[in-house]
Amino acid sequence: MTNNDIFKKLRVALKLRDDEIVKILELVDFRITKSELGAFFRKEDHPKYMECGDQILRNFLNGLVIHLRGPMPKKDSKPAISNKYTKK
Repeated sequence: MTNNDIFKKLRVALKLRDDEIVKILELVDFRITKSELGAFFRKEDHPKYMECGDQILRNFLNGLVIHLRGPMPKKDSKPAISNKYTKK
């Protein structure tokens, strides 16, 4: 299974449109146009077909995590758990 196949299956399973995928990739500061994106979803024998590289798929998956879960919360410098042993 190629990266293109994985990308296509995720797009169909999550019912994502091309403009939504572009926005998801922008969440991780990865810029791509709709026409560049469309090249990944073409058949392999099409003259405008382009192979989806690892970097593009990785950025899409990282952006998808942010899209579905939201941005990671900022960490505080204070300890999260306090008990009788940590208090003075």
